[in-house]
Amino acid sequence: MNDNSFRDDIRAAVDVLRRGGIIVYPTDTVWGIGCDATSPEAVRRVFDLKQRADAKALITLVGSLAQLERTVDCIPEVAYQLIEYSERPTTIVYDHPAPSAGIAPELLADDGTIGVRVTGETFSKALCETFRKPIVSTSANISGQPAPASFAEIAAGILDGADYVCLSRRDEPAQNKPSSVIRLSEGGLFKIIRP
Repeated sequence: MNDNSFRDDIRAAVDVLRRGGIIVYPTDTVWGIGCDATSPEAVRRVFDLKQRADAKALITLVGSLAQLERTVDCIPEVAYQLIEYSERPTTIVYDHPAPSAGIAPELLADDGTIGVRVTGETFSKALCETFRKPIVSTSANISGQPAPASFAEIAAGILDGADYVCLSRRDEPAQNKPSSVIRLSEGGLFKIIRP
């Protein structure tokens, strides 16, 4: 895919996100379903598409540390080290979102925590930075089914239910796995949820 096609793909995806739509897009882990993380209606549509109980929180993706700092209320110092030195994508569960971030309540766990990952992957990073808001990132599968390791493994029902399916990275071979998930709290609690 050339630079113009890449930019056109990002632009088309962002247009859909701004209108409250749902996209299917490549991330730093598996292919994901995404929407504006500040739109309760869009988040509910993602739950419906995945046929997932809304009691299960969804991960939010940001494209930089600056965007993370606007999204999360208090970031423990160790989080910066985990983000910088982790060898694989790592989602960190924080105590609460920043009040000014406007994160949809539907994204939060029952205890008010929020899972956020800083992506370094080219497409999803450009998407987050162009959109300028956090984006939902949940695997592009029906709840309970295996996460798709490649674009070819995404079920037709997921693709048909999205408002836009990104063109970038569709031909790449299966290789990525879901992120590791670590719970960090301001009080120093550190728990590995998914290794």
